[in-house]
Amino acid sequence: MQDEQSSLTALNRYLQEQGDPIAAVNTITRFTGGYSNLTYLLQTNGKEYVLRMPPHGANIKSAHDMGREFHVLHLLKPHYAKVPTPVLYCESADIIGAPFYIMEKLEGIILRAQNAPKMQIPAATFQQLSGALVDNLAALHALDIERTGLVQLGKPEGYVQRQVEGWVKRYYAAETDKIDSMDVVAQWLQQHLPPAQAPAFLHNDYKYDNLLLDPDDLTRITGVLDWEMSTVGDPLMDLGASLAYWFEAGEEEVFKHYNLTWLPGNYTRRQVIDRYAATTGRDLSNISFYYAFGLFKNAVIAQQIYHRWKQGHSSDPRFGALLPMIQLLGKKSAATIERKTL
Repeated sequence: MQDEQSSLTALNRYLQEQGDPIAAVNTITRFTGGYSNLTYLLQTNGKEYVLRMPPHGANIKSAHDMGREFHVLHLLKPHYAKVPTPVLYCESADIIGAPFYIMEKLEGIILRAQNAPKMQIPAATFQQLSGALVDNLAALHALDIERTGLVQLGKPEGYVQRQVEGWVKRYYAAETDKIDSMDVVAQWLQQHLPPAQAPAFLHNDYKYDNLLLDPDDLTRITGVLDWEMSTVGDPLMDLGASLAYWFEAGEEEVFKHYNLTWLPGNYTRRQVIDRYAATTGRDLSNISFYYAFGLFKNAVIAQQIYHRWKQGHSSDPRFGALLPMIQLLGKKSAATIERKTL
């Protein structure tokens, strides 16, 4: 985005040209945090909205495609209430420097690794909330992808194989250090693809910090955010991705800085799996594959960031300290496929 004042002027001019779908914007404020698309709060006289746009220099295809993200919300809203109402999409980069879309702002509390441990949330609350989290994921996977039109968002056939091959390729393209466990997992995943599941709509980044909660009842989910990676495919890939962020109290201390699932009352991974299986009736006998892939994928994402740091494209010391995390995630994934247990 250009400087705030010029962006504000250009945005209001554009909104006027589009027939004033929202009232004139008084202020634009960026939400800090996050590593993907840029998010801004728009304040009008009577209401707040959210504007999303890709980061500077991003390839606007795939995860940074604002038109696709807007389309996801448009398809979802009539069938799933916990998404913001999409308002307007602008394909042009000439208005504020990049394509963008505007949606209504949902109210609620987001629990993050940084704030949740300080909130003294009772264990009983987390027990109910973690169950609601699983049930809400199951509800997403129960959406009729044909009737809703969500099927057009992806190609369900061969989804798991494409994902495995794609992330293995990304890993070796970004490899900097020889990590034996990552080699083992990469080979094993390609050789042990599970039987196909009935396709479903996937969020693809479903975790606590993408949920909005009712401030008066933290066990009630009021909204789900960040639909940029959503698609259609094997729903257990979605569950496996969530499990890969779900670290328990007795595990390595470093993971406590990245999640809050270790706090008292939260389900264990086994409880998450059992509740999802009971709610959906799906066969989870191969869940260790999906969990191992989720861990591998997270390691690859960290490896890509570390690779860019090694090449001198970032001076952020956090990125330079990622190698032990990559090694640890590879080790946990390899242990999972060796034991076939979570």
